[in-house]
Amino acid sequence: MAQTTGRVALISGANRGIGDHVAATLLGEGWSVSLGMRSPSLPQWAIGHEAQVHLAHYDAFDATAEKRWADDALQRFGRIDAVVANAGTMIPKTVIEADDDDIDSMLAVNVKAPRRLVKAAWEALRESGRGRVLILASLSGKRVKSASAGSYSLSKFAAVVLAHAIRQAGFESGVRATAVCPGFVATDMAMALSEPPADQMTQPADLARIIAMLLSLPNEASVAEFAVNCQLEEFF
Repeated sequence: MAQTTGRVALISGANRGIGDHVAATLLGEGWSVSLGMRSPSLPQWAIGHEAQVHLAHYDAFDATAEKRWADDALQRFGRIDAVVANAGTMIPKTVIEADDDDIDSMLAVNVKAPRRLVKAAWEALRESGRGRVLILASLSGKRVKSASAGSYSLSKFAAVVLAHAIRQAGFESGVRATAVCPGFVATDMAMALSEPPADQMTQPADLARIIAMLLSLPNEASVAEFAVNCQLEEFF
């Protein structure tokens, strides 16, 4: 088993968008990163830093994938200090239009897979003494913005609850969990909805800086939820 003195983060959905920016930002701050990808490939920003980057094939629909990934990362680095559960999916249907397969798909990726990933890394997070879990939820986990976002909100409300439940389970062991709840972020998924123009959305690089800040906070500055919005809303 290899050992590293720097902190190590597992980041799901690291192929592009938010996950890619989070990984690059953390690497720049001295972290080692294990990238969960459906199609593993070394990002351009990682060239020359291969010793600090681990690639893992990760499919959130595969219930065995999380343990395999966590075990591989531990074998590579000898520790896990953070999990950034970023992989997500959205099916823009009302709760009436959606069928059980639609709901099951979003719950599988947005809730069940992050829970399994944290569970797989749990002992390593506890051993860290300052383990961190970031669940990429959404402002759709705080309110239902529109009828077509209703089914997605169903899964993201659960993702917010997951972060709170992890926080409760690990607090005495130094594990801190945060539900990060952005509104529209300039990613392929958000831009496909034809809402604000991309330049008026929160940028992935800015969200990555926020996530890096949350991961850097001491145990005594625990943040349970962090809302980020590009639009003016009554509460967010």
